Amino acid sequence: MSSNDTGKSFNSSASLDPDDDFGPSRKDGMGHKCGVFGVFGRDDAAILTAIALHALQHRGEEACGIATFDPATRFFHVERHAGLVGDNFSEDQPGIKRLPGRAAIGHNRYSTSGRTVLRNIQPIFADLETGGFAIAHNGNLTNARDLHRKLVNRGALFHSTMDTEVVLHLISHSAKDGVVDRFIDALWQIEGGYAFVALAKDMLIGARDPWGLRPLVLGEVDGAPVLASETCAIEAIGGSYVRDIENGEIVVITSDGVQSLTPFPPRAAQPCVFEYVYFARPDSVLHGRSVYEVRRKLGMRLADEHGVEVDLVSPVPDGGVPAALGFAERTGTPFGYGIIRNHYIGRTFIQPTQHGRRRNISRKHAANRSILEGKRVVLVDDSIVRGNTSQKIIQMVREAGAREIHFRVACPPIRYPDFYGIDMPSLDELISHTKSVEEVRQWLKVDSLAFLSLEGFYEALGTGPRNARLPQFSDHCFTGDYPTRLVDRDSDEANKEHQLSLLDD
Repeated sequence: MSSNDTGKSFNSSASLDPDDDFGPSRKDGMGHKCGVFGVFGRDDAAILTAIALHALQHRGEEACGIATFDPATRFFHVERHAGLVGDNFSEDQPGIKRLPGRAAIGHNRYSTSGRTVLRNIQPIFADLETGGFAIAHNGNLTNARDLHRKLVNRGALFHSTMDTEVVLHLISHSAKDGVVDRFIDALWQIEGGYAFVALAKDMLIGARDPWGLRPLVLGEVDGAPVLASETCAIEAIGGSYVRDIENGEIVVITSDGVQSLTPFPPRAAQPCVFEYVYFARPDSVLHGRSVYEVRRKLGMRLADEHGVEVDLVSPVPDGGVPAALGFAERTGTPFGYGIIRNHYIGRTFIQPTQHGRRRNISRKHAANRSILEGKRVVLVDDSIVRGNTSQKIIQMVREAGAREIHFRVACPPIRYPDFYGIDMPSLDELISHTKSVEEVRQWLKVDSLAFLSLEGFYEALGTGPRNARLPQFSDHCFTGDYPTRLVDRDSDEANKEHQLSLLDD
């Protein structure tokens, strides 16, 4: 899509199934767990964005998009496609050639349910009173449906089922002057976890939620400012990391430089621990901590708490590799790849349907019989969510001739759902919520099972004991201690209670 500031536009992206919908009434919300990137002041802005999105591909494999602003023509250009970055924005693809401009934002996406449809791919664009505006979002808003309902009652017309579009409408309805003030006004009304990158005429904007739940970093490449979900994206384009965007901070990037705004009351940051456990790439740095080193230390602490006499330490690839290395290092046990992963199959954790997750497990992993047969093995993984992948892998290892199988998990049991964009929305999907550790062990059919303690988790992160009054991280998946209000969830529960009361009557 291209548009100038008068509102003329045309759609240049391929159409997808228009009947697919996972609208705002879904109990798991409208959120995404994604990757975002932005660059300002480069003639090759779109190319740099494509390279950065490729480095962030692990954060979403279903769809990708890039929006640019060309100061020469005053036009915005948007390309949004289903599929991987390399399949849509490589040099031999026409999409990248339709994105002129010196500023760009990009987005990788996975959906929480259903097939990917064009209207739910980001960045999204609209011609507002203040001019063209494109926006992309990583995270999930916990009051999106409540705001959606209020906006519809005020006459808003929605074209997607994303919570990101709620923000776009809040900006449009704001009575403030100027796009930055309108954006801030919108942020005051939303709750949840978010990292935004937005593109206005001659301006790149970044914003991080007041708790710092979702990551966003500032970098530069040859003097041009860039924003990214992770430092690995900045390194991929030959840039250098400058600093983290602080929790509650908004940065406005123009030809005059980078302006920092702090419109929210100061508060202690509580970044989501699951970035360290699972989502971030191991070579990224989050809040000054090497993700790889944190995961290795998680494995070392796990060995301190739950060491076991075995012949082999094997990771569940790829997430369990650093922790397994730490476990092996601490125990002095040989390390080996008892499970081989096929890297041409997408991650089961971010598949949108349970059927898709189950189907991919057998194609994704294979047991390495040559080092497993007759051995006592400890398998180390980063986490257990639903348990289906773990159960299948354990069966493979058993069939490959392992004499004993001990399972170790480098984080505490995940007992509570996430409402900030991670694909584990309901209690009944979480095996550690419905089963005790011993029941999980029996279900997995392993000789022993152990999880890292919450205290050990915090020590591995280098913070010391957990602060019960104000945790240093958002560990709600382990504790149920949510940092924000959960407006939409509470509304769902209230409606359910109301329906039950009517049945009782």
